[in-house]
Amino acid sequence: MSTKLEEIAIKARKDKKAVFTSLAHIITPEFLKETWKMMNRKGTSGVDGETTKEFEYNIDERVKDIWKRMKEKKYKAPPVRRVDIPKGNGKTRPLGIPTVEDRLVQRAVARILESIYEQEFMDFSYGFRPRRNPHQALKTLRECIVKKKVRFIYEADIRGYFNNINHQWLMKMIKLRIADPVIISMIGKWLRAGVMINGVVTINTKGTPQGGPISPLLANIYLHYVLDLWFAKKYKTYAQGEAYLIRFADDYVACFQYKRDAEKFEKYSKYRMNKFSLELAEEKTRLLSFGRYARERKAKYDEKPETFDFLGFKHISGVGTNGQFALIRKPTVKSCRKFLDKTHKWLKGHSHWKRRDQQKQLISMLKGFYQYFSLYHCRNKLVYIRQEVVNQWIRSLRRRSQRHRMYWSYLSTKEWFKLPYPELIHANV
Repeated sequence: MSTKLEEIAIKARKDKKAVFTSLAHIITPEFLKETWKMMNRKGTSGVDGETTKEFEYNIDERVKDIWKRMKEKKYKAPPVRRVDIPKGNGKTRPLGIPTVEDRLVQRAVARILESIYEQEFMDFSYGFRPRRNPHQALKTLRECIVKKKVRFIYEADIRGYFNNINHQWLMKMIKLRIADPVIISMIGKWLRAGVMINGVVTINTKGTPQGGPISPLLANIYLHYVLDLWFAKKYKTYAQGEAYLIRFADDYVACFQYKRDAEKFEKYSKYRMNKFSLELAEEKTRLLSFGRYARERKAKYDEKPETFDFLGFKHISGVGTNGQFALIRKPTVKSCRKFLDKTHKWLKGHSHWKRRDQQKQLISMLKGFYQYFSLYHCRNKLVYIRQEVVNQWIRSLRRRSQRHRMYWSYLSTKEWFKLPYPELIHANV
């Protein structure tokens, strides 16, 4: 099956204008079973209540039934079950959970589309793509700021991006490369499937519900045409100086040598977004002076250099040990607060666990935080986070009994109380 996908990828790479008219035949029972092995099978159930174990119990017959329904054009996309997940600052993000069966079909179609669009997507796009991650985006941004002639940064935020994708525009974009009627029909069904909230199904006329395997790819396709292609093929040809774009899903920053180029991008990108039913959040979108000479320019007016946030890191125009310009990145206040809220909530709900088991969980949570945030200038902040978790744990242990002995002199000698210190993991990011 992977050979067929490779053949499609080669054709898409060689002919950027090729339109694929026959793709659905790739989705066979064997292809579905292969896709199933690649999926995360720990996900929760959808509106039908079926679990992954129940689906897998009779996997051979289930994939044959799916294949038959798709072949006869009788496959129906069920509505997704909506849950709200914490976003921070008391806000939540809606998450759509498809049924297990529908997740499998979405992932199978996404595999086929990925083989085509991975040849088309720009190098500066990093979100929701195979073999790409946030640290690569951070590294590219760092190289632009440190090694290129970057003096201005345009920090942007699209308001409710996933909820405002225009279905008509999206389908037009997809049809530029995909003309298989079965695949087109499937995507249309998923967009129109709707969301079930408290037993009531609401049909959305715009947006893609986050949670389904196909949604991140559709979101990337939309911004590829709205932003990436426009920036690379049109805007950069008019820029008088150097200009760079780094995008991770709907989160992006643009870097410029000249202020006038940055101001033009700010103006034209707003028009561009509005044309495709998107809106930039004014309170989170701004143009700022940044880079090698930002500190000197701000010092003339007794001002501190401005900072910006990207992918959970606060970016600062700083000074290195040699007195030269250095890009300093630290975990944002929001990222730290979100993690500490998570550990606090966990300790509160598991206060009667055995101490060794609590230690194992806290070690796992801390290592996960270190794994993402352990960049060169982050050690002090990570040590602070570790100490805050230690303090949370002490308070939790003390609440177990009024006659506790949970004082530092006692706890510091206990092997079960030790938590790991951070180490530099991403030295080259």
